[in-house]
Amino acid sequence: MNINEQYLVSVKKQFEHYKKLAEKAMDQLEPEQLLITYNEDTNSIAAIIKHMSGNMLSRWTDFLTTDGEKPDRNRDAEFEITVQDKANILQKWNEGWECFFTSFDALKPEQLANTVYIRNEGHTIMEAISRHLAHSAYHIGQIVFYAKQLKDGSWNSLSIAKNKSKDYNADKFSTEKTMKNYTESELRRMK
Repeated sequence: MNINEQYLVSVKKQFEHYKKLAEKAMDQLEPEQLLITYNEDTNSIAAIIKHMSGNMLSRWTDFLTTDGEKPDRNRDAEFEITVQDKANILQKWNEGWECFFTSFDALKPEQLANTVYIRNEGHTIMEAISRHLAHSAYHIGQIVFYAKQLKDGSWNSLSIAKNKSKDYNADKFSTEKTMKNYTESELRRMK
């Protein structure tokens, strides 16, 4: 496997990991908690999801042939909550991810140096993927942090639990060295 192939495999696992992380956080919440905002400067988890979906649909629809900021995208409206139930919020979430993964899976390793545009600014495909990974991780971090606050003490940790680093490291170092993407064990641990 060449380095470009490795990159695509690795980054897809990271996207899958972050998607699962957000879903595991949302699974711990009551449906109405997805709509809570602390003040007018914060977004609810539902608004973050709507924005992420809108971003993915804009960026990844006709990814190779059109600008990533589609003329019909209304970014500001993505932060207005028009959907009130969890099923519709998750439908929006899945719609964005399906669009992303469909376009991502169609990429070929030799295309990573090709140019795509976002708001008329050129990016290599590798840069556009990295930009999207950073954007996703940023908002998924918000979702997880917000969910943890909303659970107020009854949170089931999605990473190494507080005061459990020694146990976690002891387990990791008790096995032979391996070459694998870190998300493989993380995804298994979250099941």
